Amino acid sequence: MLRTRRRAAATAVILAGSLLLTSCGGSEDGGGSDGQTLRLWHYEAPNSAMGVAWTEAIKEFEAKHPGVKVKFEEKSFEQIQKTAPMVLNSSDAPDLMEYNKGNATAGLLSKQGLLTDLSAEAEKRGWDDKLSEGVRTTSVYDENGVMGSGNWYGVPNYAEYTMVFYNKDLFEKYGIAEPTTFGELTAAMDAFVDEGITPLANAGAEYIAHQYLYQLALSKADRSWVDAYELYQGETDFHDAAWTYAAETFADWVDKGYIAKTSSGAKAEAAGVSFLQGNAPILFSGSWWYGRFQDEAGFDWGTFLWPGSDLTLGSGGNLWVVPKNAPNKELAYDFIDITLTKRIQNLLGNNGGVPVAADADAITDPQSKKLIEDFNTLSGRDGLAFYPDWPVTGFYDVLVSETQKLITGSASTDEYLDALQDAYDKGVPKR
Repeated sequence: MLRTRRRAAATAVILAGSLLLTSCGGSEDGGGSDGQTLRLWHYEAPNSAMGVAWTEAIKEFEAKHPGVKVKFEEKSFEQIQKTAPMVLNSSDAPDLMEYNKGNATAGLLSKQGLLTDLSAEAEKRGWDDKLSEGVRTTSVYDENGVMGSGNWYGVPNYAEYTMVFYNKDLFEKYGIAEPTTFGELTAAMDAFVDEGITPLANAGAEYIAHQYLYQLALSKADRSWVDAYELYQGETDFHDAAWTYAAETFADWVDKGYIAKTSSGAKAEAAGVSFLQGNAPILFSGSWWYGRFQDEAGFDWGTFLWPGSDLTLGSGGNLWVVPKNAPNKELAYDFIDITLTKRIQNLLGNNGGVPVAADADAITDPQSKKLIEDFNTLSGRDGLAFYPDWPVTGFYDVLVSETQKLITGSASTDEYLDALQDAYDKGVPKR
């Protein structure tokens, strides 16, 4: 989900999901609170690793705060993405909430003065020591809202990255081996097309489609390319070899039947359900699906990193942010603390999440161990390349609408790349 990237020399553990909470505060925390309610918003499924861990964190919070109740309000990612600036600029702001990381999201809100500066709390409560440098990247933002330096405006408690999910039962049924190279991946997709099966679960109306395309670009890119695009440390040319290859290959995949043209209007949930129902044998998406697939899939499935690429989408997880207008800030800080305890981190790790402060020996589930091992492989080679929608405000909507045109064939690859270049150039902040 978005989601955001840092130059990740990250350690073995990963940040867990995102919560939106309302906290209680003192004299400058705003009025309207009796200090007996923590309003919390997040958009994680109840059976996701983050949903499971945070439900337990709520129980622990209430046990440690007699008389205080957590009022949890589930929001969708799209709801928060579109309405956060308006809500946080009102008296209806929650105490604590999950929010997407990156320049165009948390960075923008920090620049607009809508988030609480958490720097003092991060030092006092040791959050800065618990989170590795790579994970911390999306927690701090400068005065221009650019991630990587400056003050703390969010705290992740998990990490995330993308991978190829595949239906082992369907691969076995059609005699197709698990791909270990990019050539074997495309050969597997050809084999499924020959059987009348569209191999890739896709969602053009949300993030999944443009994340396929960004991964194709990353397979032809390096760290300096990522830094230029995400951190403005150089020029970004959408007609360079990497972006051109990505757009042309993606359009070719639609023509070959790897991606259904009818998926142009599909949402991410539909893509996930398509994989869960056994309709699509392959889904390229994030670790945020992992716990849900463990819980709901009625078939044998596995994962592997995108073959032939040192880089993939990933970063620390979505952030706990405390709105500037939150009335119960101290309660919000206490809740963040609980999500970073060993018990909650271990629970997250054993339910298909990537924890950032777990005991390695406490992760006993085999699939969860594989998830964390692959993350360690990525972080060890500095392979987390953030997300394509992060660099500039409004770029998520541009990526969605323009990639839909590639799926339907209503725009050429040159027109697609021109549109991205125009939106990106208009959004890059003056530095």
